[in-house]
Amino acid sequence: MVKFIVFMLLWRLVGNPFLAVIILLAVVYFLDRRYVGVFPSISRPFRRARQSSRLRTQISLNPNDVSSKFELARLLAERKKYREAQELLLQIEDRYEQSAEYWVDLGYANIKLGQLEEGESQMLRGLEINQRVQYGQPYLRLAEAFRHSNRDKALHYLHEFHEIQSSSSEAYYLLGSMYKALGQEAEAKRSFDESVAVYRSLPRYKKRQERGWALRSFFAKMR
Repeated sequence: MVKFIVFMLLWRLVGNPFLAVIILLAVVYFLDRRYVGVFPSISRPFRRARQSSRLRTQISLNPNDVSSKFELARLLAERKKYREAQELLLQIEDRYEQSAEYWVDLGYANIKLGQLEEGESQMLRGLEINQRVQYGQPYLRLAEAFRHSNRDKALHYLHEFHEIQSSSSEAYYLLGSMYKALGQEAEAKRSFDESVAVYRSLPRYKKRQERGWALRSFFAKMR
C-alpha cells in the first residue's frame, strides 16, 4: 500500500508512469543496499572485470607474478571461467603446495569441470591443512557436488560444515538451502529458523552484515 502511494506521488510529480517506476525501483535498490543487502550489487561485475584486466596486465609484464595469477584465478572462478582458472592454478602449484586456500580453489575448479573425484581429493587436502579454511565453505561446495550422485556423502559434508559454522545467519541459510535441495525439509526449516534466531542474538553492529541472510531464511521457510 505504501509503495503504491509513493508510486502515485512520483507519477504526479514526474508526469510519466514508467519514469516513476524506474525512480521507485532505484530508491528501493538503494535502501536495500544501504540497510538490508538482499539485492546483488550492480557494480560488482564491473569491478571484477576491471580487476581481471589489471591483473592480466601485471602478469603480461611479469609472468612470474604468482600472487597475481592466484588472485586472477579466483576472479575467473567467480565469473564461472573454470578452465582458465584451473590452468592458472596449475601453473603456480609449486609455490602454493602448503596453502589450504590453493587446494580448495583448485579442487572447486576441477569439480565444476566435471572432474569430481580429483576435485574432491584436492579440496580435502586443503581442509587437512586447515579445516576452517574459507570458514568451512568447501564442505558446502562438496555437499553440492555430491547431492545428486551420493546423498550420504552430501549429508556428511553438510554435517562437517555445521560443526564449523554455528554463529552465522549466512551459514545457516546456506545449510538450509542445501538440506532443502536434498529433500530434508525438516532439517531445512530448522536451519532457516536457526538463521533467524542467530540474527536476533547478534550485536547491533553485526546485524547489518547478516540482515539479508536472515530475511532470505525467513522467506525460505515460508515456501
